[in-house]
Amino acid sequence: MTETGVIHGRFQILHLKHMEYILAAKMRCKKLYIGITNPDSMHTKDSVGDINRSAKSANPLTYFERYELIRGAMKEFRVPEEEYDILPFPINCPDYLLQYVPKDAVYYMGMCDEWDEEKYRILKGLGLTVEILFRKTPEEKGITASLVRSAIATDQEWAKMVPKSVYRYITEHDLDERIKRLEQMRIDEKDINRIKD
Repeated sequence: MTETGVIHGRFQILHLKHMEYILAAKMRCKKLYIGITNPDSMHTKDSVGDINRSAKSANPLTYFERYELIRGAMKEFRVPEEEYDILPFPINCPDYLLQYVPKDAVYYMGMCDEWDEEKYRILKGLGLTVEILFRKTPEEKGITASLVRSAIATDQEWAKMVPKSVYRYITEHDLDERIKRLEQMRIDEKDINRIKD
């Protein structure tokens, strides 16, 4: 078993496939660091591999809210607090990344798309040890945060896509309303741009 592991994601909204990834990594290391990408607007940039990742509607939750969601889910899945920690993971700003994360860890990744390939190159370029946990096509991914946000925005069922603690936190803090509002703004903006064209 590896001493230290690191995983990362935006977790905009933490869902059950995220938990599958987190727990698969945790099984391989004694201490897992869970990195939150796009931790703030200063460390959020566009990427050729994922052109929507910097959009406001794709980032409705703050770093703190995502931190709380992860903590709640880890407790729900009975992962002892001393066996994990949560930290910012500004993958879009590689020059800053090593100021936040351990260099001597194994970086666990799932590979599903171009953006994952780009992140893999970034981590390898920083001299970090990367282990690929799985490779899936976009069609094989299953639940995605985009799908969850879309379900929330359109008043569809989404409770079964996320840990119970996440559903509770989102609804108790009215974050579902924020997601609906941001999604509507995105749709309105798209319509305006279409009219202009």
